[in-house]
Amino acid sequence: MQRRAVPFLALALAGVLSAAPSAAQVRWDLAAAYPASNFHTENLVQFAKDVEAGTGGKLRITVHANASLFKANEIKRAVQGGQAPAGEILLPNFENENAVFGADGIPFLATSYAESRRLYEAQKPVLERLLGAQGLRLLYTVAWPPQGIYSKKEIASVADLRGIKWRAYSPATAKIAELIGAQPVTIQAAELSQAMATGAVESMMTSGSTGYDSKLYESIKYFYDTQAWLPKNAVIVSRKAFDALDKPAQDALLKAAAEAEARGWKLSADKNEWYKKALADKGMKILPPPAKLTADLRQVGDVMLADWLRKAGPDGEAIIAAYRKSAPAAAK
Repeated sequence: MQRRAVPFLALALAGVLSAAPSAAQVRWDLAAAYPASNFHTENLVQFAKDVEAGTGGKLRITVHANASLFKANEIKRAVQGGQAPAGEILLPNFENENAVFGADGIPFLATSYAESRRLYEAQKPVLERLLGAQGLRLLYTVAWPPQGIYSKKEIASVADLRGIKWRAYSPATAKIAELIGAQPVTIQAAELSQAMATGAVESMMTSGSTGYDSKLYESIKYFYDTQAWLPKNAVIVSRKAFDALDKPAQDALLKAAAEAEARGWKLSADKNEWYKKALADKGMKILPPPAKLTADLRQVGDVMLADWLRKAGPDGEAIIAAYRKSAPAAAK
């Protein structure tokens, strides 16, 4: 009996050893909402490559672009529910869930990359605590280019936008529609080209990046560079999935995330002017906002900030206080 057991044990051991490399490798799907050509997605792909290199191939991340795995508004819940280990979300999309997510969707609160970065630093501790309570971990964020107004017609003030079909991609942009008397139409980025082609949308506030990716120049001829706010994308991971990694893999993941954040913010700023030039080259008129339009929008921003502070409570007050405290002396 013993002589027969030895070959059997040897074969069993060989099977275990041959399976060990594949068992040690972890594969993650990362759900993303934007096209493969978008700078956020390009940054995600580089992040995935850096993670694979940093973990010696033990963690491989597959980026699923253009809402091919989950729609934009489904990604956060999918990661929370374990349907995907990781995902990229637009934070202001989830303001109705918790006002803290909408801090960077308030018009004219932070209108430059430097201001947006300071707002993020003020928001980050609260954001990490909020996500942690939901079983999630924040890996990194990257700001979109400043938001401007796309319109099929020339506009001089908010009055020119009343009754217009206005694309709303977040609670904040829906609130703007309500305040200016426009008709909000909920359209995510992956569906925007079709919405424009069918006339479902006539105007919107979004970045030069989304405008270029969605080929808005084919149906819209005016872009007013209001630089109203810079919303952020956040890359999140399931806490359960993160905790299942060994310590070296966790460290490599966080290192790659920090590099992706620094690279992404720089890429966003560098691409901002490129997108506007590219839109102009396609025949779109890139215009500074008329003074009356800017004044009207700032009034909208004041109303929305007060409303946001009321909803966000002590967390919101702490974020705004920290943000204003960090302002350069000349800006105070």
